[in-house]
Amino acid sequence: MLAVSCQMTVYTKLITPSDPSRDIRVRLFRCRTLRYLWHPAMTHLLATRAELLAASATPHSPGTALFATLLAARDEPSLLGLSRAQIALLYGRHFGAMQPPGVGLLIRSEEQAGFVSALEAFLLSHARANDVAGMADANCLASIIAHACLRPDHLWRDLGLTGRDDVTNMLNRYFPALVARNVDGMRWKKFLARELALSLGKPPQPAPGCPGCEDFGYCFGGESGAKSGSRA
Repeated sequence: MLAVSCQMTVYTKLITPSDPSRDIRVRLFRCRTLRYLWHPAMTHLLATRAELLAASATPHSPGTALFATLLAARDEPSLLGLSRAQIALLYGRHFGAMQPPGVGLLIRSEEQAGFVSALEAFLLSHARANDVAGMADANCLASIIAHACLRPDHLWRDLGLTGRDDVTNMLNRYFPALVARNVDGMRWKKFLARELALSLGKPPQPAPGCPGCEDFGYCFGGESGAKSGSRA
């Protein structure tokens, strides 16, 4: 098993294991404080968006289209933050004709794990769902968003979306009360981290991935409570 310490962009490197006859192509993801345990059986690509939609009985459903985009944006399923059970049930609801991928083991620092758990709970406390399936989708989305906040870019890019409006529409569909509260048009990753901190009675802080973003100084340069880039 290969331990990989990630830093900021995505690249591919050829790694030769102890057996030189077996070259393994492994994707290394730079995320600074994230660490993943990799094994040859765990490294694989998710389906493309088109393949996912072709496997769906409801390809034109907004929820199905959204999850096809989110799933296809990540080369490694573990980066979504979904458990094996979550991703299997998600495929069953939206992409029933396709076998769900296996999920590798994701290891986070204690600080990141605490942030993810707290943000998931915060998002779900604002969820709007009409039925059990809708709530299950909101649960998956909360996990995907919380893990995206660990990465060092704008939230829409970390989610694989095309722009801020996509994030707004997504949140408005599943967590509309939060959209109504962002009256100043604050960037979504900063807004979610701020609202989470305030809900816990803490001073606002950047999300764990924010210090690694090129616009960190623009977003937090004038705020005394913001931590330095070492927290990325």
